[in-house]
Amino acid sequence: MGFELTPLRLCWLVLTLIGAIVGLRIEAPDANAAMALMTLAIWCLAETTVRRNWLALLTFPAMIFGIGCALPFYLLLRSRRIV
Repeated sequence: MGFELTPLRLCWLVLTLIGAIVGLRIEAPDANAAMALMTLAIWCLAETTVRRNWLALLTFPAMIFGIGCALPFYLLLRSRRIV
């Protein structure tokens, strides 16, 4: 109906719950960055296969520099016009 749990939506839900649990811990900054990178990686793969925007896979090397680099770079690549 209104809230169908597809495999991808279930993945987002699990990552949300893990992120919430990790966020309660004192040493959360490193773990939160890792969760954010993992979530971005899954999102990038899922959407790239649907949109066939293969250039967006360049996000993965940008992840070496952290979420602060990878996320804006992915959004830059994603926002381009796909022909």
